[in-house]
Amino acid sequence: MATRPLLSTIFLIGVLCTSYGYAQDAPPAGRQDTKRVSGVNIHRDGWDRVVPPASANQVSEPTPIRDLTGIWEPTPGFRDGVFSQGSREYPADGKPEHELPFTSLGLQTWKDHKPGQGAYAVPVAEDNDPFQICDPIGFPRIELFNLRAIQVFQTKSQIEIIYQNDQAWRTIWMDGRELPKEILEPRWYGYSVGAWKDNYTFVVETVGLDERTWIDNVGRPHSDQLKVTEAWHRASHDILELTLTIDDPKMYTKPWIALNKFRMRLQPDWFDIHEMICSASEAQQYIQTIADQADAQKKVKKDEK
Repeated sequence: MATRPLLSTIFLIGVLCTSYGYAQDAPPAGRQDTKRVSGVNIHRDGWDRVVPPASANQVSEPTPIRDLTGIWEPTPGFRDGVFSQGSREYPADGKPEHELPFTSLGLQTWKDHKPGQGAYAVPVAEDNDPFQICDPIGFPRIELFNLRAIQVFQTKSQIEIIYQNDQAWRTIWMDGRELPKEILEPRWYGYSVGAWKDNYTFVVETVGLDERTWIDNVGRPHSDQLKVTEAWHRASHDILELTLTIDDPKMYTKPWIALNKFRMRLQPDWFDIHEMICSASEAQQYIQTIADQADAQKKVKKDEK
């Protein structure tokens, strides 16, 4: 499988805007999501309340049947869903075992995408990530990059998921309707239907995704033929596992698993989800700051010669 050449890029992260897409590990705007007490990072929610860690000897309540309701965060680390180097199972680290089964069109499209992160990162001036200009992050990228807290609401006919990242939401219909046979209007988050495979596993299929979005943070592409399958498995009262599969015959020769049983933990009812929104003005300020510092570095090197 042919791959793109590795590019060495230095990023000046000290000026990251916390609400901007490049703030991979930064907390949401205006507030820290941890504070240090006696040298230990203490996780806290958007209301500045300390979030207790899971107890090692915690006795879980019985697992509810056919119910995903609640506020969930990645576990054991609440930042475990950042995935700045690409999807969890296939990071863009240049290792042969993480090369994806691209078609010729898929490989060329990926080469045309210029991400600011990963082993194939380009300088910020060359980055063409649509999230850089605050286009909606879209699906499935919202689950394959900066997957933070989510809140799930459930009725007889639908499930709604609210994401901390970009303050976005999705509707998953479970009223028996089929996926649309013809997509008249592609959507950033697609058209989703779901059904219970068993009492604890909810399977979702999504199609009709806008081709302008990237699959993950390193520019993996998709076409109008993309179908995403999620399996949300409630392993216990407190643990939810997400498996996500990509199937796009135009871009990949076979389906591939981007997340495999990624674990999320149920948070207390009082947990307040941070605000985390892409701000176009802050994005532009970030880009300009990076460009100015890069120019300053070039001048220093020139003066040293």
